[in-house]
Amino acid sequence: MSLEAEWACVEPVFRKAVDRIGRNFPWYLSWSGLGERDDAAEDIGRSLDRIPLLTASALEAHYYTDDNPMERQEHLYRYRTSGTSSGRRKIIYYSPSDEEAYMRIKLEAFRTILGTGEYRRAMADMGTGHAEATAVDVFRQLGMEVESLSFQLPIERHIERLASFRPEVLYTMPSILDRILLASPKPDAYGIRHVVLVGETASPEWRKRVAERLGLPLEGVTDTYGSIEIGTIAYYSHRYGRYLLTDGLAAEGVNSGQLGEDLEPLEAGEQVLVLTSAVREAFPALRYVTYDVVRDLRPILVDGTPRQSFQSIVKRIGPDLKHGEKISLYDIEEVVYRRLRDASIRVKVAGNRLQLHIYSPAGAGSQLQSIRDELEERIPEIGRMICSGLLQRIEVIEDEYEDSQHRGHIKGKKVVYEEGHA
Repeated sequence: MSLEAEWACVEPVFRKAVDRIGRNFPWYLSWSGLGERDDAAEDIGRSLDRIPLLTASALEAHYYTDDNPMERQEHLYRYRTSGTSSGRRKIIYYSPSDEEAYMRIKLEAFRTILGTGEYRRAMADMGTGHAEATAVDVFRQLGMEVESLSFQLPIERHIERLASFRPEVLYTMPSILDRILLASPKPDAYGIRHVVLVGETASPEWRKRVAERLGLPLEGVTDTYGSIEIGTIAYYSHRYGRYLLTDGLAAEGVNSGQLGEDLEPLEAGEQVLVLTSAVREAFPALRYVTYDVVRDLRPILVDGTPRQSFQSIVKRIGPDLKHGEKISLYDIEEVVYRRLRDASIRVKVAGNRLQLHIYSPAGAGSQLQSIRDELEERIPEIGRMICSGLLQRIEVIEDEYEDSQHRGHIKGKKVVYEEGHA
């Protein structure tokens, strides 16, 4: 595909985003330098490097603040997630127009995945968050009877409801589905015909294993990808064997070194996903850095129309990771260093389990249980899901010191992904 065709895919998105941000976020104009250009929306061209990347540090300085003017606007929806370096929990705002666009785009994606009229019953077993809050409406608009399970219910109740309601479609997170499969002697007896995933990395091998356990073809397990900042971003197309971006988004891939945060180099073919949205009003989604690493980002032809796509989601880098809900490395550090003055930490993701490795010269053993308990309650939603058995407990391990392992992890805010699970 030519560069001209690629740019034609995304140019309208960038133009709309620049125009909207100029009206909604006065701080952005001075921070980015766009305020010095009267023709910013008309003269984007291909010089995207004139627009800075919107990183976590920029958002902490200008958006996740106590004096964000949006906090005074009563008509906005508010969604909270993990903390920042200041200890403040993030608030992401949605306007009524954002909510409407979110529902429209999600509905279009689910209609593509599930078709119309093929399934009669759906169950949302989601934990918390924006995806859970809108799932019932989406399934009802697709003509299905739907039941939503509370993340506060014990895993035994989830199993009972699956056996009783017998949903044909199960919408859930990989970590919750892991717990369901572990607690079910015959998971293929629930009558599930299609699983739709969201919220955490789901590798092809993991999806294959899930399909086998549920007695489904590979096409019966479909991954979707989104974030609270953007909404529904992409879904896996079994037809093309790739993730396809949803309407209203433009994607770029950048090297980790371009973020200026001393992040680890990526493998060949891997890039950090950067998104621009033509529909988001209450979030400055212009060259927003997701910190998600994808492989083979490129446009393809879908029914004769250029469509941006990528092969797979590899991992997250930067300050946040997922364990049922987002949890920040800042949250982890604050808990550890409150109890251990001198310590080195490594955060590791093994499958859908979070492991925290701690080394302290004075010894960390007596504090490990307290650190785990406090960390699990740091994000209340995570603590409740662990108490109900939907999430595995965070594993806190006393580690031996090895300079090659610990040296870069504090400075680079790294998360280690166990080989074979990403």
